[in-house]
Amino acid sequence: MKYVDFFIKSTNQNNKVLKINKPLYIVSLFGFIGLNLLSAQVNPVEKQQMTAFTNPIIWADAPDLSITRNGDDFYLISTTMHLMPGAPVMHSKDLVHWEMASYVFNKLNDNSKYDLLNGTVYGRGQWASSIRYHKGKYYVLFSPNDEPFKSYFYVTDNPETGNWKLITRTRHFHDASLLFDDDDRVYVFTSNKVFELSPDFKEVIGNTEGTDVFRRDSTETGLLEGNQIIKRNGKYYMMMISWPKGEKRRQEVYRADKVTGPYEKKVILEDNFLGFSYAGQGALIDDKNGNWYSLIFQDRGGVGRVPILIPVKWENDWPVLGDNGKVPLDGEVPFPTFKPKNNIVESDEFSDKKLKIQWQWNHNPVNEAWSLSDRKGFMRLKTSRIVDNIYAAPNTLTQRMEGPKSSAVVALDLKGMKDGDITGFSAFNGDSGILSVIKEGNQKFLTFSTNEVSLDSKTKAILDVKKEEKKRVEIKSDKIFLRIEADFNLGKDLADFSYSTDQKNWTEMAKDYKMIFDYRRFFMGSKFAIFNYATKSTGGFVDVDFFRITDSSTIK
Repeated sequence: MKYVDFFIKSTNQNNKVLKINKPLYIVSLFGFIGLNLLSAQVNPVEKQQMTAFTNPIIWADAPDLSITRNGDDFYLISTTMHLMPGAPVMHSKDLVHWEMASYVFNKLNDNSKYDLLNGTVYGRGQWASSIRYHKGKYYVLFSPNDEPFKSYFYVTDNPETGNWKLITRTRHFHDASLLFDDDDRVYVFTSNKVFELSPDFKEVIGNTEGTDVFRRDSTETGLLEGNQIIKRNGKYYMMMISWPKGEKRRQEVYRADKVTGPYEKKVILEDNFLGFSYAGQGALIDDKNGNWYSLIFQDRGGVGRVPILIPVKWENDWPVLGDNGKVPLDGEVPFPTFKPKNNIVESDEFSDKKLKIQWQWNHNPVNEAWSLSDRKGFMRLKTSRIVDNIYAAPNTLTQRMEGPKSSAVVALDLKGMKDGDITGFSAFNGDSGILSVIKEGNQKFLTFSTNEVSLDSKTKAILDVKKEEKKRVEIKSDKIFLRIEADFNLGKDLADFSYSTDQKNWTEMAKDYKMIFDYRRFFMGSKFAIFNYATKSTGGFVDVDFFRITDSSTIK
């Protein structure tokens, strides 16, 4: 037996040459039948680990996507507007499976509307953030779509631990996209303009009005925004959503050799994938091996705007998305499968010292009016303000609904309710289906109602809530279980509502409630929402025992 060096060329895309030193039997080059003795002693080349995906990769509301990478780690940020904490950052190592990592901020306090006073910020608040990794730090830039119309600029060393620090407030940039260039100069792209920021990010330098980098051509007769900038091989690429009047939504890319242009355009995606709305608005990202991908959202009605993963190839220095501009239903990416620490939507027994990261309050919470410690294993929701509808109620707690189907149950202990208190569970949006427990004197009634809010176009103040009670039953028990079952398959967007006092026998309260996505009001997908508010006097409370969601894949 002697030692022979064998060189085997790897089959992976890096074409690395692997040198394998193994003890081998020397055989004739001209044949020896017993080659199994040889092959048995040579380890096969390790196969590239792959992860399968099916679109959408997140079947829940996560619009206005911006993504960055540090080594093997991808970080994705999306829009949640009036929900707090806000600017959710998600983490993945395979672009398919995502976990919640952190929020950039806990509250916004630009004006009283964030507290549901003197108006609201429904459909406003935090919009279209840009996240970038640069020289060991992570940066986020976003501009609330409300007064005083000034951007927030945040930084952290680690998005998974949070600790985001506010650097500065700068001028308003709509749908902004950050670029740290190779020479460390900092640029902000918005629509067809580019601005240069000072090294401390605090002011615009050079042309304070921004430099126009392209002019609309004759086909751009409608929406053109959602700028996401990258640099590849010395060229600059702006991803833009385009929606010509009377035409289909589409994804475009603008390309230039200089940061200030001129930029030339190409349509790279025009697809109503699986029969839903035409997909558009997203970003490009590479992996450490030089492969490229795009994450783009698609409107899916009641559930909201869902992220889609599209492999990208390059031809003549243009990105080609999917199958020549068509979204793939499924595929594989060259990463080991990532196992998230948590899910985008999760059940909660309320037994920890903190709320799970998946929860968001509707507007800023009144922190003294909720507790996880007043009663162990329960979340206590106390009334703190007299209001007459769910849209004005503080401390409504929400999570995303999921497709293609969602089913969630909330358990409520009602003993702490006072006369006039209203608590319950809602498919919450501008049009809401609501299961409400109403305390009237010494009696409790469970109702199903539909609520439709009208908002002032300028202040987003609540002008009117059209309420229609559909069903009412008296409740004798102090413990009640409320269930919402939602179907977001194509042409559905329907929710069923039921209740139980023993978790075994369920009584239907409403069937096939139509959930609506309306960009003019909330501009978000429907949410599971737990609420409690007072209509006569404060001081009452309910104890939430649990929120349990059923995995969509197990729902028939």
